Amino acid sequence: MIVIGVGISVLIVLIVGIVVARKVDGDSANYLVAGRSLGVPLVAVSLMAAAVDSNATVGNTDLTSGYGFWAGASLAIGLAVCLLISGLFLAKPMNKLKLYTLADFFRRRYGRVVEAGSSVIMIFSFTILLAGNLVAVGFLLERFAGIDYVWGIILSVSLVLAYTLAGGLFSDAYTAAIQTVITVVASIALLGWVVINFGIIVPAGMGPFDLGQLTDPAQGAPINWATLISLGIGDLVAIDFMQRIFAAKSPEVAQKSCFYAAGGTFVIGIIYALVALTTTAALGLSTADGPILYTLLGDYAPPLLAVLVLSGIVAASFSTAAGAILATSAIAVRNIFGVRRIVSGGGDPLLRWTRVAMVPIVVIGVLLAIRVSQTGILLTFAFDLMLACLAAPLVLGLFWKRPGASAVIVGALLGFTVRITLLALTPTMYGVPNDLFYIPNTIITADLDGWTTMISAAVGIGSFVLVALLHPRTLREQEQELQVEEELSQEQAALLEPVA
Repeated sequence: MIVIGVGISVLIVLIVGIVVARKVDGDSANYLVAGRSLGVPLVAVSLMAAAVDSNATVGNTDLTSGYGFWAGASLAIGLAVCLLISGLFLAKPMNKLKLYTLADFFRRRYGRVVEAGSSVIMIFSFTILLAGNLVAVGFLLERFAGIDYVWGIILSVSLVLAYTLAGGLFSDAYTAAIQTVITVVASIALLGWVVINFGIIVPAGMGPFDLGQLTDPAQGAPINWATLISLGIGDLVAIDFMQRIFAAKSPEVAQKSCFYAAGGTFVIGIIYALVALTTTAALGLSTADGPILYTLLGDYAPPLLAVLVLSGIVAASFSTAAGAILATSAIAVRNIFGVRRIVSGGGDPLLRWTRVAMVPIVVIGVLLAIRVSQTGILLTFAFDLMLACLAAPLVLGLFWKRPGASAVIVGALLGFTVRITLLALTPTMYGVPNDLFYIPNTIITADLDGWTTMISAAVGIGSFVLVALLHPRTLREQEQELQVEEELSQEQAALLEPVA
């Protein structure tokens, strides 16, 4: 019953995604930013669906059960903070710029070299994010359908690829509406079932008001803060979030959507953390038997509830995966290889090549998901890199005109180098064994875990600010920004031209 129920929900999402694909109408502007036509409901649900993915549910419950409320809930809370900050400061000005990808901002503000370099970092980070969501679905299919983990990943990403290839952001937005409804109903139903059967149980020292989790290194405080900071600030450079903000039909729509999505993400994250605390205490669940949530649903919950919750997890993972595939492919084609939107002369090359680029992106994501079978840590590490390399150039560069390309290059290189070096030398990542990239050594111990995020961010952001102060951008760079602004304006002016 569980497999059939989840399968039906996936089929509905797939059908809707493919049916909506006709809205693309052969135009990359429709494919990448939905023609800049989406209202609050679709933008808000697509932002929320991107935030409430498998990391904020499955990863949340696993970390909460083992290390306490703040270890797991920080995943969702950090994402909610990011959406709140985006609504307060970024959504309106970024929507007004009429960009097609986030890397367009770096081209406009800092020039071609920074555009290419930032694109590489974004693609690298979001391929990691894609892998994290594939891991959760792979485990789900293995646990409930008896499908081998590897084949489960391949099957799930093939389904996502099918409707993303067809409809781009239009398909993603409309399927997100279904996915968000499923997720919200499932979360409320799950919490209700837990309360009725067990009440709310908070083990000593593990609850939301046990602030030792945020102040005591022995209770994982550095790791919890690293999660909050990397997701709350590093996720501001989320290319899938920004793609949805660009698709909003007005700056006001973009801002309101961020606020609604932030509230929904926060509530869902709290629900799953409380479920993890209660059921772990009441039933003695452990990650040794697989993801906590899957054990709870498979062995204890009523089948109908299991179908609902698992459908929500799959739906959320599909939405995030679709957004990651679309955004990374668009950046690779548009901002690395320089393909532009053309609405005449036999088809739009940006649309065509973005679709082609999705295949290698998916292959890399699958290989990484097979190599590192973790959920929450992949999400956090993806935005750890963004925090160290690109958060300052985006946020500060949007409002501060002094920094030039040299500040971004130095800050990003130093931030990336320090973060990857610390990753290679630290035996754990956010409290779990470092299976991603570890070189055995006696120099650094697990005690540095969590601090690595803050050290890398301090180096990256600090060097960006220092170089900006010592070496402001040149007159030539300012002139180049005006030229790119004109190019983007012309591209936007052509948005309503018919596709030949």
